[in-house]
Amino acid sequence: MTIGLEEVFETSGMILFNHFDIRAVTLGVNLKDLAHPDHLRLAEACRQRLSDWGGRLVREAGEVSQALGIPIVNKRISITPAAWLIEPCPEPRAAVVLAQALDAAAASAGIDFIGGFGALVQKSATAADRRLMESLPQALATTSRLCGFLNLASTSAGINMDAIARLGHILKDMAGASENALACAKFVAFANAPEDNPFMAGAFHGAGEGDCALNVGISGPGVVRAVVERHPDCDLTMLSEIIRRTVFKITRAGEMVGRELAKRLGVEFGVVDISLAPTTAVGDSVGRILVAMGLEQVGAPGTTAALALLIDAVKRGGAMASGHVGGLSGTFIPVSEDLAMIEAVESGALNLEKLEAMTAVCSVGLDMFAVPGDTPAHALAGLIADELAIGVANHKTTGVRVIPAPGKQAGDSVDFGGLLGRAPVMRLNTFSGEKFITRGGRLPAPVLALKN
Repeated sequence: MTIGLEEVFETSGMILFNHFDIRAVTLGVNLKDLAHPDHLRLAEACRQRLSDWGGRLVREAGEVSQALGIPIVNKRISITPAAWLIEPCPEPRAAVVLAQALDAAAASAGIDFIGGFGALVQKSATAADRRLMESLPQALATTSRLCGFLNLASTSAGINMDAIARLGHILKDMAGASENALACAKFVAFANAPEDNPFMAGAFHGAGEGDCALNVGISGPGVVRAVVERHPDCDLTMLSEIIRRTVFKITRAGEMVGRELAKRLGVEFGVVDISLAPTTAVGDSVGRILVAMGLEQVGAPGTTAALALLIDAVKRGGAMASGHVGGLSGTFIPVSEDLAMIEAVESGALNLEKLEAMTAVCSVGLDMFAVPGDTPAHALAGLIADELAIGVANHKTTGVRVIPAPGKQAGDSVDFGGLLGRAPVMRLNTFSGEKFITRGGRLPAPVLALKN
């Protein structure tokens, strides 16, 4: 891949003025060969391997960033789903011991987050899967860099309602076990989880991956916002073309960084995830892009159509730029991490029902939003089931990161600080779906799943 001088200057401008960066480089590491009946031996072996790889990743990422002049914000590791690793361990505390060893490895290496503490339970759950699920409150509350996930549904398997119903209670325990329910912010419930996702909290190193793979998550909402604002009067067809060309450029820069870093580490280059990921920095907002398109506020009529245009243009630009596009690839619409989304909720322009409608076209789902702390477990389970049903029916990835904020009511706010931002507590429909949720069983896969 050859980068021309003009592209170098354009990329420099994006970095200096529009918050362009490589949001995350995530090294996926296979740990299946370390599974062992002795949980202490397993934990120590995982800690040693990940400390070594993590140290190398941090060092090499710093050198690549300096050499190419492109900021790399987060250095992360994803691992083999932890439920697979504890399968041979009879010790009930094996999952928690492993969680603390993973967190210690990340801390010693200077890794920002480590993902993969989770299980794939879209159809049913093994004894090890259930042990891991029950360990989530303690594991995520007693660690600072560890992230967890559960894949609870897929288009080919349907929706595991037994696991979702149980997860509602686990989320309540997670919220109560950590300050400001921070453990919930480090956990995501998925449908159709991708195995090469570089973004937390849902990253894991899937079964179809090799021993190691370097995945890159680019960002760039500030770059896209700036180019949309420079074209206030063009029609939507031309606007799509303008966004596509912009994403083409930032994708090429992301792949250049990823390939160079993978080469230095001596591992496979995996994917470049072209998702637009906002931060709390002023201007680095997906919501601001939608406003620049002509909406008064996120949530106004036309919001879902505007988001659909944006995501399609992002995917077109990325696919033209690279043959290694993967992960989630689309647009994140978290509430707490995007100032325009926060403003929309606080002004009344955006409610939970409209946010859910937007997820029908986005690539991530209901992300980083808070609900009242007294929300019943069955209501949390219902929220998750609704969102995962969108993913299953549309053959796409959807996820949920919901924070039941202890002691908070609708209209209050909970501050997580740093990257996770501040979440206004959203009002939740108070009519009950408990009887439906507690029926249990599995929602059958849609007929589409029978197309082989």
